[in-house]
Amino acid sequence: MRHSSEIPYFHPHAVTVAEVRPGDLLALSEEDVAGDRWFVVIHAVPETAEIPGIPETVRVTLRPPLGGADHEEVLGRGRQVTVACRRMDVGRIPVVTSADLAGVEFRDGDRVTTLRVVDPHAVEETYVRRWRVWHRDLESLREEPLSDGALRELAGEIAGRDHLVRHHPRPRRSAGGMAPRRVVVTGLGAVTPLGVGVGELWRGLVEGRCGIRELDGEEFEGLPVRVAGTVPVDPATLLPRPQARRMNRAAQFALLAAREAWQDAGFDGAGTAESGLDPARVGVSVGAVLGDASVLVGGDRKLRDKGPRSVSPLTTPMTVPSQAASQVSLALRITGEARTVTSACASGTEAIGLAIDRIRYGHLDVALAGGAEAVVTPAIMASFAAMRALSRHGLADGSPSRPFAKDRDGFVNGEGAGFLLLEAEEHARARGARIYCEAAGWGLSADAHHMAAPDPSGSGVALALRRALKDAGGHVVDVVHVNAHATATVEGDLAEANALRAVLGGPVPVTALKGHFGHLQGAAGGVEAVATALTLHHGLIPPTIGCAIQDDEIGLDVVTYTARPLPAGGDLALSNSFGFGGHNAVLALRRVG
Repeated sequence: MRHSSEIPYFHPHAVTVAEVRPGDLLALSEEDVAGDRWFVVIHAVPETAEIPGIPETVRVTLRPPLGGADHEEVLGRGRQVTVACRRMDVGRIPVVTSADLAGVEFRDGDRVTTLRVVDPHAVEETYVRRWRVWHRDLESLREEPLSDGALRELAGEIAGRDHLVRHHPRPRRSAGGMAPRRVVVTGLGAVTPLGVGVGELWRGLVEGRCGIRELDGEEFEGLPVRVAGTVPVDPATLLPRPQARRMNRAAQFALLAAREAWQDAGFDGAGTAESGLDPARVGVSVGAVLGDASVLVGGDRKLRDKGPRSVSPLTTPMTVPSQAASQVSLALRITGEARTVTSACASGTEAIGLAIDRIRYGHLDVALAGGAEAVVTPAIMASFAAMRALSRHGLADGSPSRPFAKDRDGFVNGEGAGFLLLEAEEHARARGARIYCEAAGWGLSADAHHMAAPDPSGSGVALALRRALKDAGGHVVDVVHVNAHATATVEGDLAEANALRAVLGGPVPVTALKGHFGHLQGAAGGVEAVATALTLHHGLIPPTIGCAIQDDEIGLDVVTYTARPLPAGGDLALSNSFGFGGHNAVLALRRVG
């Protein structure tokens, strides 16, 4: 803040008390001038001395220029004071007194403002109560919040020292106007390298198990990297054979995970009609990078080896990334919509975000949303290896995927599927559904930096984080957990850490799950959203495995070795997904109850 003497139209000069007039901005001493302590002259009334006709004193009524209580000073006529070359409109300066906070029953959402009213250029400070403590900045964790008692003590100290303290109760909700619907998560499903089902996923995460394996098929011989996060069960064996034969591997993963989420939410596995749902009010939203690249590769090999008659007519419908969404739609008789999102490794998270909006704004009541991928193929592995993007660590020393670790050297390719069953809150509560958490918001951005490498500053990631918080109606102080994208690449992990430090500005427990199962590509956002929902539901943060020694440059509170209880203050968890080409997507989930 500039000193008042540095303001162009503010020219203090000395006068006698006899010369002051109502509206003058007055300082009583040089110390007051130096300390920016000014008052507005409201009245100046000469007083009669013992000798009639010779007024020697003036009774001056003063009021702080930014509003406050009046007080009087009796000053000698010849005393020198300082006035600024600025005449104030007395009628526009309010008479107000500070609030007595001693007996106030505070609620979250209340505001208390403090203003140094004697300084014409002062800026009001605002404290907001959130999570039963008072924050001066809801978008930073750098400053320690105040308790109710500490705020009352602060207010009591400054209210009598040229400050005005005001209490602004949380506004009551208006009954008018349409608002977007709240969206909740009522079902979860997953197929991952830790096993089939959400139970296997959660147990593996909490226990710190690694599902990354050696690729022992002859087609992988000769590859420079031969480890990947593969699902330990052939998904085709878990589906009716005629149905499985018409689906690629990614679609098989998707159907298993989506059906688990559907039934976990309490719906009939036979589909929408059997569940009492209008099929046109239900949708599917699936993220995928390629879906299943092996079908096209196999078709091309048959064409070269045996000619065009050997190529199956199912090659094209089983190759397109949209097959997962269409198969889920077919199996459950969902007719509202079946969309596919392809935005590199941010696909699954973006698919969930789009489904949230479709429910929010009344297009759907229920949606299955997530991601599915099956790209552990020789050509894809060779391509990633040629990019020097894959980890060269083996399985002998724990997980080769080492998020945030000092010795991280690349990601581990993986496969699987993860789905959330999203539902309008009133729809879920009307049928008595169990609610895991609220799907509160999401944010997107683009780096516009490089076709593969992230922007090292993390500015694009930071933008997506801020947008997710804003979309969720939340603030930095609400964040209790971050499920990081953290693929274990040197540049990617550091860029994400830079963004998290810039946005959060303080310690928030972070976990990175790719040490458990590798990078599931388009399915990563879906599986990690499932894990984030479970973290909120159980109040427990799974550990990051593979990070024996954290890189000093990361500078985050990374949960390692054992699971950690979720902090009590706050309610938002962020799940991050970032992809080649600068795609950034962040999902914000809010705990309920």
